Amino acid sequence: MLKVTVLCVVAAVAAGLPQRYAAPPGSAPGGISSAFGQPTLPPAGSAPGGIVSSFRPPSPSQGPPPGSAPGGISSSFGASAPLVPILEDEREGPDQFGNYKFNFETGNGIIRYEEGFPQGETGAVASQGGWSFTFPDGTPAVFTFVADANGYRVESDLLPTPHPLPAHAIAQIEKARQEDAAAASGGRPSLVPQHRPAYSVAN
Repeated sequence: MLKVTVLCVVAAVAAGLPQRYAAPPGSAPGGISSAFGQPTLPPAGSAPGGIVSSFRPPSPSQGPPPGSAPGGISSSFGASAPLVPILEDEREGPDQFGNYKFNFETGNGIIRYEEGFPQGETGAVASQGGWSFTFPDGTPAVFTFVADANGYRVESDLLPTPHPLPAHAIAQIEKARQEDAAAASGGRPSLVPQHRPAYSVAN
């Protein structure tokens, strides 16, 4: 009976004592388990901090592809276009009065010419010239122009033109022109009707 009592007392005392145990590897202070485990070295190719990146720096021996701009950016200008020869190139002036003249023609059919000269009391330079080329479908394009005191005027068969006026509009314009001419010559258009109604007076 005494042995049983002693064993119970020893068990009770042992249960009241704090238990000591070693924290498992990788646990935080206080024995709390952590999923981070022990720090390890970042994998090859990862960014600082261990973040994995798919970027791989180019090899020093690997240059940019042919036709690429500085920095390895691809460009469609890599292939050089064939050079267009200049068949004619004549230039004169401008002189102290403003006279000038030039004319040139390229191997792909472009022609450009122009000349200018002083005009009027102020000596303002008036110019005239033109240019021509051929569209890819073979259509020729010819333009001529004059630039003077009356403004800039260009002519070409390719420029849009207004529709012709209807007959009644042309008649109205002609009537207005005749009235303006009569007023300028001192005459007045007749306001009295040409045909008077006939009245009969009863006696």
